[in-house]
Amino acid sequence: MRVHVLQHVPFEDIGSMAEWFQQRGAQLSYTRFYEADAQLPEVDGFDLVVAMGGPMSVNDEATLPWLVAEKAFLRAAIASEVAVLGVCLGAQLIASALAAQVYPNEVAEIGWFPVWRADAVDEACFLFPERIELLHWHGETFALPEGATLLASSEACRHQAFQLGRRVIGLQCHPEMTPQIVADLLDQCADELRPGTWVQTPEQLAASAAAYVPGNLLIARLLDYLVG
Repeated sequence: MRVHVLQHVPFEDIGSMAEWFQQRGAQLSYTRFYEADAQLPEVDGFDLVVAMGGPMSVNDEATLPWLVAEKAFLRAAIASEVAVLGVCLGAQLIASALAAQVYPNEVAEIGWFPVWRADAVDEACFLFPERIELLHWHGETFALPEGATLLASSEACRHQAFQLGRRVIGLQCHPEMTPQIVADLLDQCADELRPGTWVQTPEQLAASAAAYVPGNLLIARLLDYLVG
């Protein structure tokens, strides 16, 4: 299995997905957009593309011109029926690449909050649990791409997950999180923790290790579905 990861900042890597890939002997390659020599490969030959998170906006093309090339790469992967998974910024990139609007959410959502399965999801789609508590760290949201199915919602953000066809899933939430990534986010992005109804304190965000398990199991099940 060949997997290509689109990484936007050093402190938001693939998290718990690394173990899933290792267990299956996956061959991972990266485009790290924070490196000066970052390059995108040809889409042909990949089984899965994973677009990770980051603090930038998908609308920052004027200051981050590589966003244009990244969106084109995602469109090409989707058109070639490569499996594509987007997490947080990655989901917003998929939406934007497919001409759906990405815009500020009504409130920032940063913390451990429940996500619910959307009503009347087609049985052919990936099924979220009826309720699961996951980590969130975002200020923007997305409109659903044309033809996409809503998979899950939270109280603060209706569009938490979507699926397009059989091989494309976008997640606003972060089931892949590990304690180390959260510690790095607290170190790098603490300025985003402005008081709000849906913004937790650093102490709340630094949850016990047990809090990560349901999400990590969910992302493993999702990967099974995407490449199955």
